[in-house]
Amino acid sequence: MNKYINLTKVNTNYAMRMNRLSNRIFGEVTRLTNQKSMKVVKLFSEKPVHKRTEVVEYYPRIKETEKIMDHLRNYGLYRDEHKDFKEEYERLRALRGKEKWIIPKYRNKSQS
Repeated sequence: MNKYINLTKVNTNYAMRMNRLSNRIFGEVTRLTNQKSMKVVKLFSEKPVHKRTEVVEYYPRIKETEKIMDHLRNYGLYRDEHKDFKEEYERLRALRGKEKWIIPKYRNKSQS
């Protein structure tokens, strides 16, 4: 194996052409390039973002996050303005006597 590595370093026309051919076969850069061009080659050799499973199949843990934020809200460490608005709206409706009607079999025992 060492003999073949040494043959690629020889500057004969045949060795250079064989080196280029092997680079083309194995998907490497065929000729010497500068660092800027190697950066572009590296970018294009990576898998596209829309085909990477860690990007495409990522789903955040919505239920767990919602529970945590609800606990933080109960402790007063987080303000959920949307829930605050809904609660205030329900409170104002109750003051006007226009609460939502719930079928008796679905009501909580504390409400009736």
